[in-house]
Amino acid sequence: MTLRFDTDFEPHHGELVTVSPLLRRIVAPNPSKYTWHGTGTYVVGHGRVTVIDPGPDDPDHVAALLAALGDETVERICVTHTHADHSPGARLLAAATGAPVLAWGPHPHEAVGEGPDDDAGRPRGVDLDFEPDERLAHGEVLDAPDHTLEVLHTPGHISNHLCFALREEGAVLTGDHVMGWSTTVIPPPDGDIAAYLRSLELLLARDEEVVYPTHGGPRHDAHAHIAALREHRLERELQIVTQLELGPRSPREIVAVLYAQVRPELHEAAARSVLAHLRKLADEGRARPDPDADPLDPATVWRLGS
Repeated sequence: MTLRFDTDFEPHHGELVTVSPLLRRIVAPNPSKYTWHGTGTYVVGHGRVTVIDPGPDDPDHVAALLAALGDETVERICVTHTHADHSPGARLLAAATGAPVLAWGPHPHEAVGEGPDDDAGRPRGVDLDFEPDERLAHGEVLDAPDHTLEVLHTPGHISNHLCFALREEGAVLTGDHVMGWSTTVIPPPDGDIAAYLRSLELLLARDEEVVYPTHGGPRHDAHAHIAALREHRLERELQIVTQLELGPRSPREIVAVLYAQVRPELHEAAARSVLAHLRKLADEGRARPDPDADPLDPATVWRLGS
């Protein structure tokens, strides 16, 4: 099964664009190597709406959303997870509307940031200050006059990650769990490949055939795409094992071989995902790091065996 990405996407930054009868999307102007064109904030329903992933701490983005909504009422604000391109805007939107913020929970203690810490020693790219007004549970149902959302706990990318199934349209808003333009980075120790695979299988067992990621456009071939993502991860694991069969290797050394065709600026993120695979192999008794080294350091050497 071939994994095919869809990069045909026009963000229309700052415009609230209709993407289905019950869904509209406005993309924040925060493009990067991780966010692609930027964070897609979704509006579900009409009149009394649910907003999913208000995006970064960007007053202009929230103001553009509110201006586009006009006299519509924000009933609730849902957050897929606590990375800084998804959740900080919830505070701004809640302050402007009085709507409650709903999510799985605060930022996980073990979830790492993107790259080195900032000058204040705080991890970059995460929302340490996030605290929802209401904590959601897997299987919980959120009702509104014209739409129904089912909460799906999908850890892997981060342990507090949620997807939201829109029952009326047979679709799932997948946050960063399933993206159409790229694979998902799994940064350990909180990011977990085994959990990610189980979360993919959770979606595969459902009936929805359309997914709306936070970054990029929808996929109308959800089952085929998710199955290809799962197969890609399992193939990557086999490739990592093959590298270790040639001798001890660090994640960075493995990335230099397996991701040779990938832009170098993405190699550090790739090393995190390779490390997540190695931690899964370690949990299964199939690989181990050097005993005196930091197992989370991408320069640490790993070898086969328990």
